[in-house]
This record gives sequence, structure tokens and C-alpha cells, in this order.
Amino acid sequence: MTKPIAEQTLTKAPFKADHVGSFLRPERLKQARLQRETGDITAKELRTIEDEEITKLVEKQKEAGLNSVTDGEFRRKWWHFDFLSGFDGVEFFETDKGLQFNGVVTKAHGIRVTGKIGFSDHYMIEHFKFLKSIAGNAVAKFTIPSPNMLIHRATFEEGIYANDEELFDDLVTAYQDVIQALYDEGCRYLQIDDTSWASFLSEEGRETLKAKGQDPDKLVQLSARAINESIAKRPADLLVTMHICRGNFKSTYFSSGGYEDVSETIFGGLDVDGLFLEFDDERSGSFEPLRHVNRPDLFVVLGLITSKFGELEAPEQLKARIAEATKYVPLDQLCLSPQCGFASTEEGNQLTEEQQWEKVRHVVTIAQDVWQ
Repeated sequence: MTKPIAEQTLTKAPFKADHVGSFLRPERLKQARLQRETGDITAKELRTIEDEEITKLVEKQKEAGLNSVTDGEFRRKWWHFDFLSGFDGVEFFETDKGLQFNGVVTKAHGIRVTGKIGFSDHYMIEHFKFLKSIAGNAVAKFTIPSPNMLIHRATFEEGIYANDEELFDDLVTAYQDVIQALYDEGCRYLQIDDTSWASFLSEEGRETLKAKGQDPDKLVQLSARAINESIAKRPADLLVTMHICRGNFKSTYFSSGGYEDVSETIFGGLDVDGLFLEFDDERSGSFEPLRHVNRPDLFVVLGLITSKFGELEAPEQLKARIAEATKYVPLDQLCLSPQCGFASTEEGNQLTEEQQWEKVRHVVTIAQDVWQ
């Protein structure tokens, strides 16, 4: 049973009722960001509004029964570009066209590498410090994109790196440094978000990679190496989880496919403490790949409750699916969450704020019934 926040302490496992981290931006915040873009308010005024809305959000998370709280990614436009552009040598820019999401197109934004990648400071350290200052007796959870997202999404100016290994080494070092900096400010729960794995989950995705002259099997190993080396120096009491996503933009998706083709790597080759996995519909496949979980200290967070639509899943159906997953992983190694965040970008998914909180409360209630 999920304990009240005052009694809960963070162990090397996610909470039984957990969440991916992003929340719908309130209308006041959306308007303030538009006003900042047009110059009608100052950066300081926007920051004040962000602080106030994040403070409200943290209280709502605790009221809903969550033991870990995030800032909802309220200060970000994108879940990944904003963070990655905070490294030395990486910048945010406007592209010619947006990303295609099942018929829906995103804003035309991207990141590019213009110099050697490094960490001298990162503006999101201040974001975490504020979250930690208002979290109270809840655990302040911070979400960052995987290093794989820079490899897969950035464009590179010529002549910066002589080879891929040199780039890889700089990127991993930058991640090790920023993770340590977050830890030094009190972070004990870090979530790494990664959509690059989706390219390996379907035959279509693999064929697309091959058409670009890339070897999917080699890329799988490189992706695992990027994760493992980035977190290799983390302190023993820092919980690190990873969320694997198939895309989440305005309630649409980017790809489909089960975990089978990369299950041995995901479940047996990653040094994370927990995995947040999408299992909210048939696009994610069956639980059978979970048979490759070979560590008693690896926790699997079942994303059975969709964040894309407001209708609540039937409680008994959810409990039956959790029971089905126990055929492959013991119940005490399982947890429950929505399959993704509610707003991977500032636009958000197609549901109301009240439906969002109903979903969160649904996670908590089901978890209390199952793990009691």
C-alpha cells in the first residue's frame, strides 16, 4: 500500500504509484509565455508566474497521493530540446519543418551542436533547486532526456569532432557532470526519458535505420552504452530510472512495436534502477518480453493508464493486467504509472486538467488496492 507522504522514504525503487513527470500547462502560464515572447512581460515576471504555478502543481500532486513530485516541466517548451541546449556547444534553433506525429506536426524547433559538448554549468540546476525548496516531505523528482536524444535529434556542424567516439566521450562526460551537479543540490530521484528506443521496436523502424546506412543492432548497443556510461559514476543513493516512449504529442504517437526485439538489452543490459514502460494499448505489445528481467533489484513501472485521453480505465481490467505481468516479474518488483507524461511539449495532450488529476488519483487508488 502506498504510504502517506510523511511516512514514505525513497529506496532504490520507484514508488508503487508513480508518474512520468510532465503535466498540462495551466492557462495562466500559457498566456504568460506568449506575453514574454511578445515582450509584454519581462523574464523576471515570467519566472515569478512559473514559480507560483509550479508551487500550486506540487501541492496538487501531493493532494492526489503522489510521493514524488516534479515541476511538471512547466518551464520547458520541449521535454528534451530545452535541457540539451543547456550544455556547452549545443544550441536551440528554429528548423525548416517540425516533426511528424501520426498526421500532426510539431513546431519547427531543433538543436544543433556548434562546438565541443561540455558542462560548465546548466540553467536547469536552478529549476531543480526551486523544486527541492518547495517539495516539503515529498521526494523531488527531476526528469531529463537521455544522452541518446542528442545523438538522434541534433544536427552537427562540420569539423567539430574527428570521429563518433570523440563525440560520445564528451557527451557522456557532460552527463556525468550534470548528474553530479543535480545530486549535489539534493536530487535523489532522477528519471531519464528516451524515445530513441522506439526506432528498434518495429520492423518498419529498423528498415528506416537500414535505409540510412545504419546497423540497428549496433545502435542498440551504443544506446545502452550511452545510458550506462552516463550514470556509471552516480552516487549509490541516487535512484535512476528510464522512461521508454513511443512519442507523445497532442495525444498522438510516433511509432509502435513491442519490446521483444530489444528485450534482452533493455531488461538485462541497462544499469538503471527502474524502467517506466508503455503498456496502455496494443501498440506496446505483450508482457512476454518481461521474461528477460534477470535482476531482483530492477523495478518495472507498468504504464497501463493512458495520458492521451480522459476516459478512465476499468479498475478490474487494470488489476487483471498487473496480475498478468506477475507471470514474468514478481509483484514486489512492479509499480504503476501513466504510460507517459501529460504534456511532453507545452501544447499538452487532449484532455482537461480535471481528467488529468482523475488519472493520477486512479493510479494511486489502484496501487493502494494491489500493493496492500
